[in-house]
Amino acid sequence: MNHPENYKGKNVVVLGLAKSGVQVAKVLHQAGALVTVNDQKEREQCPEASELEALGISVLCGGHPDDLIHEEVALLVKNPGIPYKVAPIQQALELGIEVVTEVEVAYHLCKAPIIGITGSNGKTTTTTWVGMMLDAAGLSPIVAGNIGTPLSEAATAATEKDIMVVELSSFQLKGTTDFKPAISCLLNVSETHLDYHGGMEDYVASKAKLFRNQTEEDKAVLNWDDPVCRQLIPYIKAELIPFSMTETLQTGVYADPPYVVNVEDDINRTVVYRDKEGKVHPIITVDQIAIPGRFNVDNALASCAIAIAAGASPDVLHGRLSAFRGVEHRLEYVLTRNETAYYNNSKATNAKATTMALTSFKKPIVLIAGGLDRGSDYMDLLSVFSERVKAVVLLGQTKDKLAEVAKLAGLKEIEVVDNEVDAADTLRKAVSIAASLAVPGDVVLLSPACASWDMYSSFEERGRIFKEAVHNL
Repeated sequence: MNHPENYKGKNVVVLGLAKSGVQVAKVLHQAGALVTVNDQKEREQCPEASELEALGISVLCGGHPDDLIHEEVALLVKNPGIPYKVAPIQQALELGIEVVTEVEVAYHLCKAPIIGITGSNGKTTTTTWVGMMLDAAGLSPIVAGNIGTPLSEAATAATEKDIMVVELSSFQLKGTTDFKPAISCLLNVSETHLDYHGGMEDYVASKAKLFRNQTEEDKAVLNWDDPVCRQLIPYIKAELIPFSMTETLQTGVYADPPYVVNVEDDINRTVVYRDKEGKVHPIITVDQIAIPGRFNVDNALASCAIAIAAGASPDVLHGRLSAFRGVEHRLEYVLTRNETAYYNNSKATNAKATTMALTSFKKPIVLIAGGLDRGSDYMDLLSVFSERVKAVVLLGQTKDKLAEVAKLAGLKEIEVVDNEVDAADTLRKAVSIAASLAVPGDVVLLSPACASWDMYSSFEERGRIFKEAVHNL
């Protein structure tokens, strides 16, 4: 794809409304393209349609018309979550029409350098932290993308003096062609979204698109401890800046002394940066990082590496690492009731994210889990269930699978919640049961290990219902 202005007078289809679809439709319309927006939802479920039609943009709701895609269409911009198997996308690909996501359009609009951050877990925390660090360094960050503000909206407003800090999903990256961030970061790779990608090969390839167009003048921040990330190193042309929890690096950001894999201890560690000249810059002691969990130390290492790559001095990073209390729905402390602490980790939509949450606590855990069934057997949770969890309260499509894992782990208290007519009531019942199982000194943790879409519109909705239920106990 080239700049949106190259589509002046040409037919462009935007598939899917939502925030990003609305914004990219406006951008292409302003560039002179003949834009048609299509959403399979019925018109009454598309409140954004009237706004676009008032601008002169054609909006078609209630399904995908047979003649939507034709040889005169020059570009199809898809909502990231729409699978490639849907008819309009398949038709476009058969006709040789380029199919992209909003990220590709925004890249060509953006005058500011872009920091692109992706990974299976930790994207939002890291992106937020980097934005805070760059602000503390006196730079001009704009945080956008999968984290909130549509990227094309932020890109339109950005200047050469700004730095775009962008959270990117595999869905977004899969639909890119020319996209080239000045600084890229791959946090980690674990088995997730396989229902969308069809397998790990496509999932990893989509993540790796972050590096594809980078040159020696760009920078790539990479998790040295993740074997999949390490396998990508031969294909990366950019200057490599690694981060590691388990190795002392020749250059990069690491924990000193290193962590031992799968071993817990209370050694007081320091996050340090070793520059190209070999000088070591201490940044913060691990016990001063405000949000709990070894995985958040990992996120802190990555955030420091990205901020330093963007020009921040290591000595300005401490304040943001010690002040940041975390992002909503990500190991978010809710309250303590009867000496039991309640945490909302609704964003944990895969087994690895739940494992990381469970290993963040040394107290007994009553876990609330379950949700959309994407085909996993959840056996990855077996050992952590055995070691960390005293009771489980399970709901959603995967409740029986998770119950089987809990039985194999030797758990005695396994509660399976039947669906109520109102999905919110199902989660409220689960919270009530979890509270009854907890004793003073326990932790009640919502960390589903599954997406929310079998019962809730988003992980945010699920997390808000949980917090409301906890406050109403």
